Amino acid sequence: MIDKKAEILKCGKELFSSKGFKNTNVAEITKMAGMATGTFYNYYNSKEKLFMEIYMEENAKLKKSIMDSLDLDAAPMKVMMDMLAANFKGMSSNPILKEWYNKDVFNRIERNFHEENGLEHVDFLYESFIEIVKKWQEDGKMRNDIDTEMIMAIFSAITNVDLHKEEVGLKYFPDVLQHIGEFVMNGLMETSGSLRS
Repeated sequence: MIDKKAEILKCGKELFSSKGFKNTNVAEITKMAGMATGTFYNYYNSKEKLFMEIYMEENAKLKKSIMDSLDLDAAPMKVMMDMLAANFKGMSSNPILKEWYNKDVFNRIERNFHEENGLEHVDFLYESFIEIVKKWQEDGKMRNDIDTEMIMAIFSAITNVDLHKEEVGLKYFPDVLQHIGEFVMNGLMETSGSLRS
């Protein structure tokens, strides 16, 4: 017996990867899966819901591979800069994750995600990374006068800068991202006392 949800997921991923989110419709997905269009709605309310599930799965895989590749014993600056570079490369090379850069598409997807998870949800998806930040704080390598969740939100903000690379200018963007990362990390590695001279 065919697992219909798994088949929809597989066909959706294949079509979203080859045609993009906007150019893929539910009828095409179910046709490829060999089932009636109505069957789709037994498992997903919309194309957005299916895409978001696939996107989150791909994003989690990328983040895990990045975390596995990092030398977590290196200096915090190196760890963070390596992570930013690997994230940018991974997002740009994966056709599903690349939809992050399509503002029209991702605004719809993100709205859908926040409706389900709440507006306050910070989706940085480096869940294990928060423990590393806490350790840096305990070891005096990173400021502990800033809440760990706030630091994670700051890191999330850096990863969101790549949504604005056209406005920044494609010529300057890679260097701008590098500098922002360095400035933020330098600020976070300052001791709280040295900031209040």
